[in-house]
Amino acid sequence: MGSVTAYETASGKRYRVRYRKPDHTQTDKRGFRNKKAAELFLASVEISKARGEYVDAAAGNITIAELGDSWLSSLTHLKPSSLDPLQRAWRIYVEPRWGGTPINAVQFTDVQTWVSEMTVGSAKSKSTNPGPRSATVVLRNYGILAAILDQAVRDRRISSNRSRGVTLPRKSNRPHSYLTHNQVELLALCARRHGTLVQVLSYTGLRWGEATALRVHDVDVAKRRLIVRENAVRVNGKIVIGTPKSHAVRTVPFPDFLSGQLEQQCHGKHAEHLVFGDGLLHLVAPTHGGWFEYAISAAKDADPSFPSLTPHDLRHTAASLAISAGANVKAVQRMLGHASAAMTLDVYADLFDDDLDAVATALNEARSNSSVGKMWANVAN
Repeated sequence: MGSVTAYETASGKRYRVRYRKPDHTQTDKRGFRNKKAAELFLASVEISKARGEYVDAAAGNITIAELGDSWLSSLTHLKPSSLDPLQRAWRIYVEPRWGGTPINAVQFTDVQTWVSEMTVGSAKSKSTNPGPRSATVVLRNYGILAAILDQAVRDRRISSNRSRGVTLPRKSNRPHSYLTHNQVELLALCARRHGTLVQVLSYTGLRWGEATALRVHDVDVAKRRLIVRENAVRVNGKIVIGTPKSHAVRTVPFPDFLSGQLEQQCHGKHAEHLVFGDGLLHLVAPTHGGWFEYAISAAKDADPSFPSLTPHDLRHTAASLAISAGANVKAVQRMLGHASAAMTLDVYADLFDDDLDAVATALNEARSNSSVGKMWANVAN
C-alpha cells in the first residue's frame, strides 16, 4: 500500500501520494488540495494494479513518431502493394501533423479538426497536400493514427484512445461499369494485340496482376482451367511478385472459345514463361494515354453508347456475364477469389435484382396454387 502525507506550500496545505508501480519502483503524485482526494487517487491506483489495468503516466510521454515507426515495422503480414500506401500516408500526412505529439496529449477535438481539414481542405494543414482529400485518403490517414494509439492502449501507455469516435467522411463507391458480350468483343478488337488479355479479364474475372502473372504451365486447355498462383503488382515503379490477394491458389474456368487464343499466346514458350507479353517481362498496368485508353476511345467511335471504364471494370464485367448466364453466387465467389459469398453479394448486389423478381414471381405462383385464393373467394361469397 502507498501513503498519503501533507506538506506546506505558499498556497496552503497540500497532500502527496506515494505508491509503488507494478515494477515495484516508487513514485509519487503531488498537489491534492485535501486528504480525501489523495486517498481516492491512491485507492484507484491500487485497484488498477490489482486488475492489471495500471497505466504509468510517464509512459504516455512517448511521441507518435516514436511509436509510428515501430508500428509500421510490425506490419510484416501485409503485401508490398498494401504496405506502400500506408508508408506514404504516414510520411505525407500523419507524421507531419502528429509526429512530435506525445500520445497522452492527443485530444479528441484536435483529431476531429484534422479529419475535417483533410476532408474540406485547409491552407493551415502541415501536410504537403493540404486537401481536400478523398474519403479513401482521409480514412487511411485517420486509421494509421488510430491504430498507433490502439497499440499504445494495449501496451498500457495510455488508458484510452481519444481518437476513437470522431466523425469520418463516408466512402462512396463508383458505380460499376458492365460490358455486354458484343461490347467485350468490340473492345478486344480495338485492343489489337492485347485482345486476348481483354477477353480473359472479361470472362474469368482475374485481377490485372493475376492475369499478367499467369505462366504457360498455369493454363490447362483440356480442362479449360487457369490456375492462379501469383499476383504481379507494381510498387514504386517495380513489379513485385506475390501470392494472390486471398493468399490462396485457385482454379478459374474459361469458356471454350478462348482455348485457341490462349494456345496461341503460349505457342513457342517454355512452361515457366509468362502467357502474356514476351514471356519474360510482366506487362504493366495501362497508363494514362496508353493502349487501354486508345481501345476505349476506338470502341466509343464505333459504339457511342460504349461506357468509360478501367481494366478493373473488366473483372466486374466477368461477374455480370457469369450471373446473367445463370451462375450462382457461390460459383461467382470462387471464380473471383472472394473470401466469402457474402462479400460477393455486397459487391454485386445490383446484379441479383433479377433474383428478387424471381422470388416475388415464385411467391405469387405458390399462393395462386394454394388454397388461400379459394379461401378469400369463399369469404367474399
